[in-house]
Amino acid sequence: MGEITAISWCDHTWNPWIGCTKVSPACDGCYAEALMDKRYGRVQWGAPGRGTGTRVRTSASLWNDPLRWNRTAEAAGTRPFVFCASLADIFDNAVSTDWRRDAFDVMRRTPRLVYLLLSKRPQNMVKLGEEAGGLPPNCALGTTVEDQERANRNVPALVAAAEILKPALTFLSCEPLLGPVNLYPWIGDLDWVITGGETDQGGHQARPSHPQWFRDIRDLCATAGCYFHHKQNGEWSPVEIVEEEDGRLGPAYPMAGFSAASAHRDQECRFWQEGEWVHWPFVESAPAVGARKIGKAASGRLLDGALHDARPGVPR
Repeated sequence: MGEITAISWCDHTWNPWIGCTKVSPACDGCYAEALMDKRYGRVQWGAPGRGTGTRVRTSASLWNDPLRWNRTAEAAGTRPFVFCASLADIFDNAVSTDWRRDAFDVMRRTPRLVYLLLSKRPQNMVKLGEEAGGLPPNCALGTTVEDQERANRNVPALVAAAEILKPALTFLSCEPLLGPVNLYPWIGDLDWVITGGETDQGGHQARPSHPQWFRDIRDLCATAGCYFHHKQNGEWSPVEIVEEEDGRLGPAYPMAGFSAASAHRDQECRFWQEGEWVHWPFVESAPAVGARKIGKAASGRLLDGALHDARPGVPR
């Protein structure tokens, strides 16, 4: 757990504990719940109507992993990114302050590592961070933004916390992106934005992300000089929708890259699922486009044919 990770925006994952409670729509298809609760039964995931769930501290050997990674980084002269609590939330207020203080102590002992503290609870960052002895200087603060409601709620809280806690950098994870998001009011306060589509997890079926939602964030980051990283397109791929002579929507064909296809403006955007067209929210700034579920491996990571792999640099 953490030595090698498939997450493109970090080098390691480190979980000082496991377990969480669902707090937003992005949690609906939680991969950590699918893995640690439903598959392995290590913990019980919390959710509205089900309580806060359970938390389990991980083994001493896992707590020693960052010390080993730090030695390797010192020898190589690198600064690896470590996603802390990929199977939990570091600012979960159901977790003991002692656990968080112990985790912060490990971070201070491993200064070559850059810890990415991604939380769906940025409102807790200042209080819980200060209770645990203050934020280590080699930590980045980030929050999840899946739609405009969460942007309006979480980004100001993140920016306010960063003013007090002074992280190494600030970032957003717009994954899974479930709707169009305007980040313009805060883009100047951010160092890095990550986007990504949703994937199937257990019984949860992935929701599609319109490619224009990714494009809008990409273009804003380029204008503002903010680092942009596109992790994945998810289970869905855009398709060209062919209109029949009688006005009906006909067969759909996968499109080259992620260029949008045109369709009449008075038609709904749709996506293809189990042999029928299903409604997809209309995107005013882009031509109507459909999507077909083809799997995350086939949909890949390219956005308009390009790989966006940027990471911010962090001073020694």
